[in-house]
Amino acid sequence: MTDKQTSLNLSAGIASVSVAVILVGLKLWALGATSSLSVAASLADSALDMMMSLGGLMAILYAARPADEDHAFGHTSVEDLAALAQSVFILISGGVIGAGAVGRLLSDAPTALAEQGRGIAVMAVSIVLTLALVLYQRRVARKTGNRVVAADSLHYMSDLMPSIGAIGALWVSRQFGVGQVDSVVALAASAMLIFGALRIGKGAWDALMDRAADPRLIEGIAGIARDWPGVRGFHDLKTRMAGSRVFVNIHIELDGDQSLREAHGIGAGLRRRIIETYPQCDVIVHKDVVEET
Repeated sequence: MTDKQTSLNLSAGIASVSVAVILVGLKLWALGATSSLSVAASLADSALDMMMSLGGLMAILYAARPADEDHAFGHTSVEDLAALAQSVFILISGGVIGAGAVGRLLSDAPTALAEQGRGIAVMAVSIVLTLALVLYQRRVARKTGNRVVAADSLHYMSDLMPSIGAIGALWVSRQFGVGQVDSVVALAASAMLIFGALRIGKGAWDALMDRAADPRLIEGIAGIARDWPGVRGFHDLKTRMAGSRVFVNIHIELDGDQSLREAHGIGAGLRRRIIETYPQCDVIVHKDVVEET
């Protein structure tokens, strides 16, 4: 990765953290003014965003470090460790908000909401800031191919739904005095948080357990190797994930009568093509003599 790409990734990470801090502050103020559980759900989501963004920024910094004597395959596994910790935080947040929503729905004395107009204004600002951040992150991800930035952008996109739901709940409460809508929206946001936690946690766990990469990526690599000039066959195509990196090992079968220089050129060319097609890959190509039948 070039210095320019690293700088772009870092700028996206810093922008993500900055927006998250602003949103947490605004929503804390809105929660104090409105006592809205849907705002609380959105606040928890923004607090999660802040932690994830900080983790992502640290992961970008740490993962950018070159391989060394103690970490011959680099440092990208830190992304999975951070994601696993974040998933636990999401589960706890979702459970607390869900329990609070159920408690309010079952209560004989529903909690009245206040200052709905201020809450709506804060959530509207939140949506605008989130959209601006997502557009910037997507531009950076397209230029650098960084999966951490792309994943952060996708996560912020999913955060728009709780914010829109909170605006709807506050508006209904102000117009019709139906405060229970707030608890229903909070319960839905809680379910989204818990589902997201399980998804993030599973992905991190799979990577830490050296699970194979996406089957579509594996088939794509197999297709490149199958059609590469000079390759008579291949076997033992193995992959494993570590953060945003995919480590690939493949054995190619070559004509044993050709020179070492020619064999090296075929393997090096295949490796370059795989990396050009899948920039997140770290590729090792083993060269074997084809078995004549």
